[in-house]
Amino acid sequence: MTSQFRQPIAQISVEALEQRLHNESVSALQLIDVREPEEVAIAAIAGFEVLPLSQFASWADTILVRFDPDIETLVMCHHGIRSAQMCQWLQQQGFTNVKNIAGGIDAYSLAVNPAIPRY
Repeated sequence: MTSQFRQPIAQISVEALEQRLHNESVSALQLIDVREPEEVAIAAIAGFEVLPLSQFASWADTILVRFDPDIETLVMCHHGIRSAQMCQWLQQQGFTNVKNIAGGIDAYSLAVNPAIPRY
């Protein structure tokens, strides 16, 4: 087998994310937002660590120190494209339980919390 075969990316709906945020202990989930700081300033969900993809070089080397590759990791962006890229990369780094938040913060605002601004 070659490392070029990509693993499918598991997804979690924004409705399931909302349930998990209210029902899980804080240590049961790792939450990563890969949007840019100016995007996070407009719309954010509490508890997510912001790791902008544009700043990849500044945080990539510390990912295994900052996060546990065996704890469930949920990744969010605006619509789900950048977070899917991050999920692929995390899997390549040995993360075993990574999920992309389907539809990103935009879907969360539409389906779960309309108080979060859309942009």
